Amino acid sequence: AQQMLNQQGLFNELYDMKFHQQTLERVAKACRDSLQEAVPVTHLGLGQAKVEKVASNRRVQREDGTVTFGRGSSSGGNAGYAAADDGLIDPWLKTISFWNGSKPVLALHAYATHPMSYYGRGGVTSDFVGLAREKRRRDDFSVAQIYVSGCSGDVTAGKYNDGSPDNRPRLAERMYQAMKQSWASTKKSPLRSVEFRTTHLQLKYNDHEKFSETTLKKTLADSKQDVRERILAAMGLSSLQRIARGQGIEMPCVDFGDAQLMLFPGEAFVGYQLMAQKMRPDSFVMSIGYGECWPGYVPTKAAFDDNFGHSWRWVAPGAEAPMRAAMERVLLPAKKK
Repeated sequence: AQQMLNQQGLFNELYDMKFHQQTLERVAKACRDSLQEAVPVTHLGLGQAKVEKVASNRRVQREDGTVTFGRGSSSGGNAGYAAADDGLIDPWLKTISFWNGSKPVLALHAYATHPMSYYGRGGVTSDFVGLAREKRRRDDFSVAQIYVSGCSGDVTAGKYNDGSPDNRPRLAERMYQAMKQSWASTKKSPLRSVEFRTTHLQLKYNDHEKFSETTLKKTLADSKQDVRERILAAMGLSSLQRIARGQGIEMPCVDFGDAQLMLFPGEAFVGYQLMAQKMRPDSFVMSIGYGECWPGYVPTKAAFDDNFGHSWRWVAPGAEAPMRAAMERVLLPAKKK
């Protein structure tokens, strides 16, 4: 997409290419360097705790019965959005920890909400979830702390966040308390096996006319168009090219026996995370969102039925069936036999 923008003279509009390359190099170096301090893992820890007053679904039903998905991350200043109930969320913050005997090595936390409080002001920040993670790290520097976002496409802090800077530390404190409680509830068991599985799936491209190749190319080439619209056009064309190449989306799963760690594509809706848990009610399923991102939002059938539409949704209705089938392949491998 950035290459297409370069051809239009829109350099570094989607992202700063030099910074991006430097970031990749730094991460690669950190991965290599970390291997020098590798330690054995003998036990797995599992814990969870409810997060209070953070997540709310974007979907809100108005008094006249109509539905809107307009409850964004900083919508709490709107009385109607603040008064509406949480909607469909996963209230649990989950923690998978890795232990070397009696010594904890790493805690991996996951929760389903957009990690955004106030934004659009030019700052790059880990926001309230990063503040919570950092505070948790300072409780015990010997244990590495990682936070990841779950399937959060339709979940924000909108009910509980008005977008003011003062509200960011409040949200952070609520996340921190859940991390502490999840750790306190942790139960250890020997780690006897680790298995990696992955599967490919194909999702159909958005069939609306404004997402057609002809329309997108016209928007991209039109210097009178808003730059944001031209960026979105380039991203849409990039998604189309990927589909034309037949390049599938990978849905990987690391199976620790007592727990499964899954990566979902794009901004998968929280319904998929809840589906995954229902598929394995006997186990501890942790979902991570924001994997392969060409699809943008990946709504469930219920959200499509409510006419969820967005400039960041490059998938067509009908995404739930292939998503569910892929989830079953990696979560229920015995079913394939």
